Amino acid sequence: MLDLTYTAPKPKVIQGAKHDWELVIGMEIHAQVASNAKLFSGASTTFGAEPNSNVAFVDCAMPGMLPVINEYCVEQAVRTGLGLKAEINLFSAFDRKNYFYPDLPQGYQISQLYHPIVGEGEVLVELSPGVARLVRIERIHLEQDAGKSIHDIDPNLSFVDFNRTGVALMEIVSRPDIRGPEEAAAYVTKLRQILRYLGTCDGNMQNGNMRADVNVSICRPGQYEKFIETGDFSHLGTRCEIKNMNSMRFIMAAIDYEARRQIAIVEDGGSVVQETRLYDPDKNETRSMRSKEEAHDYRYFPDPDLLPLEIEQSWVDGIAASMPELPDAKKARFMGDFGLTDYDASVLTAELDSALYFDEVAKGRDGKIAANWVINELFGRLKKEGHEISESPMSAAQLGGIVELISTGVISGKIAKDLFEIVWTEGGNPAEIVEARGMKQVTDTGAIEVAVDELIAANPEQVEKARVNAKLVGWFVGQVMKTTGGKASPAVVNEIVVKKLGL
Repeated sequence: MLDLTYTAPKPKVIQGAKHDWELVIGMEIHAQVASNAKLFSGASTTFGAEPNSNVAFVDCAMPGMLPVINEYCVEQAVRTGLGLKAEINLFSAFDRKNYFYPDLPQGYQISQLYHPIVGEGEVLVELSPGVARLVRIERIHLEQDAGKSIHDIDPNLSFVDFNRTGVALMEIVSRPDIRGPEEAAAYVTKLRQILRYLGTCDGNMQNGNMRADVNVSICRPGQYEKFIETGDFSHLGTRCEIKNMNSMRFIMAAIDYEARRQIAIVEDGGSVVQETRLYDPDKNETRSMRSKEEAHDYRYFPDPDLLPLEIEQSWVDGIAASMPELPDAKKARFMGDFGLTDYDASVLTAELDSALYFDEVAKGRDGKIAANWVINELFGRLKKEGHEISESPMSAAQLGGIVELISTGVISGKIAKDLFEIVWTEGGNPAEIVEARGMKQVTDTGAIEVAVDELIAANPEQVEKARVNAKLVGWFVGQVMKTTGGKASPAVVNEIVVKKLGL
């Protein structure tokens, strides 16, 4: 349930010409199951293959071909449900959703309407430190993807690529708990993060491996609370669905436009028509695609070629036992074990690869120093050079070695930056490089005292100023650091300067 330390954000209010309005948003996320084979065939799911090269007979509806369930796809759906704290249904069944489209060779889509594999769950979407929205999950069901129609090869012909046909999808259906465009984008981001941690979907929105259908409606302030209290949808406005959104920026823009479109219609005395719409990013508008019919108008019926899916609780328990540490738990551990701020822990856990990298850097070391170097130095350099963390020239063990040299006082922060550059460009063991190149920090108080005495003797005016204004001690520290080539310990230098000036 919702952590009591979190406060729910206020819903976004849009001012119409006559009234204030609130948004009510529900989302259906289509997440491609991370699997090497399709849901009902052994055909490959590799992205970018030659058109119609990853197609089995059952995918293109050849006569006499029967679907055979891919057990691993079922396992991935169960793992996703467990990650979303959802109920796992030991009994589920597949249905045929009948509709015609050229890239749907069977004339129907195999899906789960009446008995989905996963029931109610939840996602905690943190919007800022201490502020979060709890979005309820209504269900997750397995279904097969359709193919792809291609219209830009020939001016007179359309082509169909069946490579995606039959690829396993998880449709994750939320309750209408999202109350604004920013929350919608944050929800998709959080869901994507969880799926990537679980390894059940790669979350690649550019390739279409994760797509969002966004249901938007408007209501007057106070009506949503009545809906929550009674469960009566009449308190909410008529919803419109915006299909196939694959960009956080476009999701926010589409919701904002659609909400204002509906407000203008209602305030002008009209009625919003329930329909499916598409978002045009070039014109920043939604346009009608087709009237939205109720689910039963698709003529669902149980698929006669597939037996009901019955799974054992012991099998589910086995999957639960192998679950990885998820983002919220990892963030809490980073904050608790390493004393990180909410912000730093959020940055480090945003992507699984980053979290694993930091974990190795910080293991047995000063977590705050490790976080500073990962976030500022490593991430900054990766961004500058256009690399992902998986492509980093510097391993976590190497950066961990630098952090250890800093925290043990072997090198100063300035020397560490020089060392970082050497390791980044040349590689090598940081400790061995420091030893071989004489980069150790000078902690010999005798040598430092000599440098300080010479500096004081040469700058009597600065000495008098520093005795009046203690902040000028920093000037002396900086000058000593220069004369020692940055090798002197700043803490030791500061202590000696203060002592010598009598402050």
